[in-house]
Amino acid sequence: MIENLPPCPKCSCEYTYEMNALVVCPECGHEWVPAEAGSDPGDSAERVVKDSVGNVLQDGDSVVVVKALKVKGSPSGIKAGTKVRNIRLVDGVDGHDIDCKIDGFGAMQLKSSVVKKG
Repeated sequence: MIENLPPCPKCSCEYTYEMNALVVCPECGHEWVPAEAGSDPGDSAERVVKDSVGNVLQDGDSVVVVKALKVKGSPSGIKAGTKVRNIRLVDGVDGHDIDCKIDGFGAMQLKSSVVKKG
């Protein structure tokens, strides 16, 4: 247990708390490993990606799409309930942080807010 917890590197909140091996900020929700506090805040080693219900996602997980998605250039979109296997977490553009391959659509990026760990 750390005696003096560091303030949040994103919002400077002093009310941080420990959760397992992470330090968490209650104001902005930022999570980081205290040993890596000096590294770049955008570093993927400390970035935690959560699905629509708050489960932590990792590379290789399987997820289920929770809402219907429109796909540009396709007459039909991705239906809710579509299962996606073997995801990869990436630093995508405009919040798209999951790289995956969907049967019938091919490779694409999804937002973690539209999937649920399954």
